[in-house]
Amino acid sequence: MSKITVVGSGAVGATCADACARLELANEVILLDIKEGVSEGKSLDLFQCAPISLFDTRLKGSTNDYSLTANSDIVVVTSGRPRSPGMSRDDLIATNADIVRQVVENVVKHSPDAIIILVANPLDTMTYHALKVTGKSKNKVFGMAGILDTARYRAFLAEELGISPKDIQAMLMGGHGDTMVPLPRYTTVSGIPVTELGISPQRLNEIIERTKVGGGEITKLLGTSAWYAPGTAAAQMVEAILRDQKRVFPVCALLEGEYGLKDICVGVPVILGKNGIEKVLELDLTAEEKKLLHESADAVRKMNDVLYSKA
Repeated sequence: MSKITVVGSGAVGATCADACARLELANEVILLDIKEGVSEGKSLDLFQCAPISLFDTRLKGSTNDYSLTANSDIVVVTSGRPRSPGMSRDDLIATNADIVRQVVENVVKHSPDAIIILVANPLDTMTYHALKVTGKSKNKVFGMAGILDTARYRAFLAEELGISPKDIQAMLMGGHGDTMVPLPRYTTVSGIPVTELGISPQRLNEIIERTKVGGGEITKLLGTSAWYAPGTAAAQMVEAILRDQKRVFPVCALLEGEYGLKDICVGVPVILGKNGIEKVLELDLTAEEKKLLHESADAVRKMNDVLYSKA
């Protein structure tokens, strides 16, 4: 009997829990939050969808009682302060680092074997922080970013080309944010390189630049961070693990020499299966792509240094 816990019952967490339940990825989904009644109310509302959407997953809510999360197979950590207009992911570091520390310590206490997926921002630094706090292996603690970023990229391309987003495959690497590294030569439409479909280099670059600030674009419109795509992206990672799908996804992972990088968490392509990260895939990057990846990693490392200089 599988069990999923989602820590943080805000819009991202609730969306993730909803997607997991509808996909029937586990027998039980636990929603946990520090705000009294929020998790209980949302889980009750979500379970009342079961007779309509025809799923059997049970949903339960908890106000900061981690005992209800015991023996979870996967824990998705969405808790943390969301971005406000004008606020960068970096501005969140001190507040969210403390939240992540408290959450993962409680998670490990009650579910020592659980795979932990980080969604809190700044994503790359929070993933690194969670690994340090828990002491777990790198295949069991990693972050959701690349699936969301590639989804935005693919959605923009589908709109531009007037085609189905289902047929677009893409890969992005590096940090989650303005320094991410889209790889146009790995962007295809049903196996056809996107550059052969009539899109100009200038227009493709404009779409790439829009992707880099995709989260900020939504924040300006809504006054808060996005939630539908991030929550659904996290659920897709949960599905790949619990169903041992061996999916190839861009995931924020700890690198130990891959791509010439060590002791840092950034987005790279991996195989996701029942053991979490089954393998980090090393692409044969061009000199320019590798340069951009290392520049992105440098930006992430500076943020890590900010966090630990405050500790």
